[in-house]
Amino acid sequence: MTILKRMLVVALLSLPAAAASALGPAAPTPDARCVVWARELSFAQAVADHDAAAFAAHLHPSAVFGVSRPNPQRGEREILDAWAGLIAGLQTRLWWYPDHVQAGGDGSVVASSGPALYQDVVSGQYLLGRFSSVWQRGEDGVWRVVFDDGLSPKPADAG
Repeated sequence: MTILKRMLVVALLSLPAAAASALGPAAPTPDARCVVWARELSFAQAVADHDAAAFAAHLHPSAVFGVSRPNPQRGEREILDAWAGLIAGLQTRLWWYPDHVQAGGDGSVVASSGPALYQDVVSGQYLLGRFSSVWQRGEDGVWRVVFDDGLSPKPADAG
């Protein structure tokens, strides 16, 4: 085979790779958003059910909670300690659900946010807040929360 023929073969074999790279990264699949939506609901259900083990199963080992606060909780142990009262529901009950879920990058990172409802167990008073979580798909395919934060709850007003 002549050098010209070899160059032509190499050029033709390179076309699919060049075309794929020109298109840019693949868009995240809608499936990632749906899976994280369900995962967020499961995370909230763990708190509603007062199930610390189920709550922990949603955490990335290096997660950071309260990311916009001066002293965020870092790592599973600190988060579990800080959330123990909420999970137990002895003073405050907490419910939430996602109303926005968006995937970005290569689809292995998904952000979710939505309303949060707090109830003081003693007074029965309700407070409204919002949460924001960032989820990452692990090598095992399981989505775990890596960042979490929210707006401080304010009294719910029927007016």
